[in-house]
Order: sequence, then structure tokens, then C-alpha cells
Amino acid sequence: MADPKKEGFLTYAYILLYIALSSGQIFFNKWVLSSKEINFPYPLGLTLLHMVFSSVLCFVLTKVLKIMKVDEGMTQEIYLTSVVPIGAMFAMTLWLGNTAYLYISVAFAQMLKAIMPVAVFVLGVAVGLETMSCKMLLIMSLISFGVLVASYGEININWVGVVYQMGGVVGEALRLIFMEIFVKRKGLKLNPISVMYYVSPCSAICLFLPWIFLEKPKMDEHGPWNFPPVLLILNCLCTFALNLSVFLVITHTSALTIRVAGVVKDWVVVLVSALLFADTKLTMINLFGYGIAIAGVAAYNNYKLKKEATRESPNDSPNASEHGESSHRLESQPLTRR
Repeated sequence: MADPKKEGFLTYAYILLYIALSSGQIFFNKWVLSSKEINFPYPLGLTLLHMVFSSVLCFVLTKVLKIMKVDEGMTQEIYLTSVVPIGAMFAMTLWLGNTAYLYISVAFAQMLKAIMPVAVFVLGVAVGLETMSCKMLLIMSLISFGVLVASYGEININWVGVVYQMGGVVGEALRLIFMEIFVKRKGLKLNPISVMYYVSPCSAICLFLPWIFLEKPKMDEHGPWNFPPVLLILNCLCTFALNLSVFLVITHTSALTIRVAGVVKDWVVVLVSALLFADTKLTMINLFGYGIAIAGVAAYNNYKLKKEATRESPNDSPNASEHGESSHRLESQPLTRR
């Protein structure tokens, strides 16, 4: 019989690990890309490196060392019609999101990400996955108003960075919509390790093609590729560790916990970035607007979780264990956003 104190300690440890890794990865990426720090101004190349590293490591862990197991059930038809679009959108999300760090502060980028539920809901309504209601319209209006106020309070706003960040938001929203359409409707259930195994190679290929034309010529002009390999490998390791931490949190807790932890992480990123980076200048209008947006995000998460619970409850067995259920309800959270 498991010790409740030990289980509780492990749960909090996994949550803190996720918050620390998620926040740290954002800061690490900004540090690597910044011209004032490591000066590796190639967000497409950095994202490609992450995906290649993740693909190789997943293969070694699952097929060579066999430490982790990949869920069965993947077919060529499902891969081409489901994984490829999801992988392409995930590549787009990370590429554009990392590029935004070249133009705007980490804190402001995080504030703009709060608009994500609005993008997901609007696209969901467009394809028939969501239904417009007065309650949802109010929540979406609250989030949008909060993001607008936070943007109004930004001192050094760069619209190029805003466009890149919004592009990343749209990519993430499309990825979630594709997960809903392609994966859930086909009954495919994958844990995050399996999703990393299948999606990472596809994302790497999607990133490799534009990298050849957009960033490789610039890197060649720079001269010999004498970028610090140890730091880049460590950055890739942190990315992989972050995705593993998501697996641990969801497996040992629930979808609600990871969402609450995500909100806490967002505030940590906004506040700590003001201490770490010179380009981050927070104002009271910034924080007030972001607070409104986060309140809307919390209301949205609460609404979605209640809706999911209502939809799943008729099929739930009264004896279903938490550990047997939580690791398989991951269709909408395959890999973490940064």
C-alpha cells in the first residue's frame, strides 16, 4: 500500500519540477537567442535542433535501451493524416514563438500567449467543435480585453515580434484543433512519450526545409559554426526533460493540476523575467491587463474541465483508478509549449 505522505510529496515535487523546467526553458531559449548573451540568433535552427535531439533520444530510449514504451496502434494512414499535420503545426508554433523572442521581451510574449483560448475557441466554432454561447462569449471577451490592456501598457512594443507571437498562437490553436479532429475521432490514445516519438521526426522534417533556405545561408555567412555545442546540447536536454516532466505530472495527478501549474508558471515567467532581462520593463497596466486575461483563462479552463467531466462520466467505471486513467487522457497535450 502506497504511503499517502510519500505520494503527496512526489506529486508536489513533480509539479515544482514542471514549473521550474518550463520557466527555465523559456529563459534558456531567450538567453541563447539574445544578441547580448550567447548570440545564436537562429530560432529556426534552435527549434530544429530540439526536434532532432528529441527524435534521436526517443528512439534510443524506446527501441535501443527499451527503458520506455511506445503505445501501439499507429498505422501509416493515421500517421500521414494525423501526425503529419500535428507535427507541422507544432513546428510552426515553436519556430514562430522562439523567433518572437528576438523582438519582444519574455514577459510580453507570455502575456500575448494568454490569447490562446480565444484562438482555439474561434477555430473550434469555425470547424464545428465548439458551440457559441453567452458564457463563452463573455469569457473570450474578458481574455481579449485583458491582453489588449496588457499590450497597451507595454513600453517598447515591437509589432514584428507581436506578429510572430500571434503566428505561434495560431499554430498552437490549429495543432489542438487537429488533435481533436484527427486523433480523438480515430480513438488513438497516446501518452506524451509516444507523441514525442511520433511527432518529433515529423516536426524536424518540417523545420529542416525552411531552415535550408532561410537560416543556413546566414549561418554560412557567419563563418565557421563555432557556436558553443555544450550549451546547445544542454538546451536540448532541458527541452526533453520538460516534456518528461509533463508526463510525470499528468500521470500522477490530473489535467486540472497541469493547467493550474501552467497558470502559476506563466506568472513566474512574467515576474522573474523582469529581474533577469534588461529588455523587460513591467508596468502596472501590464500586470493589471495580464491579471484580467489570466482570470479569463482560469474561467475557460474550469468550463472545459467541467464539460469534459460531463462527457466522460457516463462511461467511467466506478472502480477506475486514477493511475490507470490519467496517463491516457493526453490527446490534447502532446508536447509542451514554450
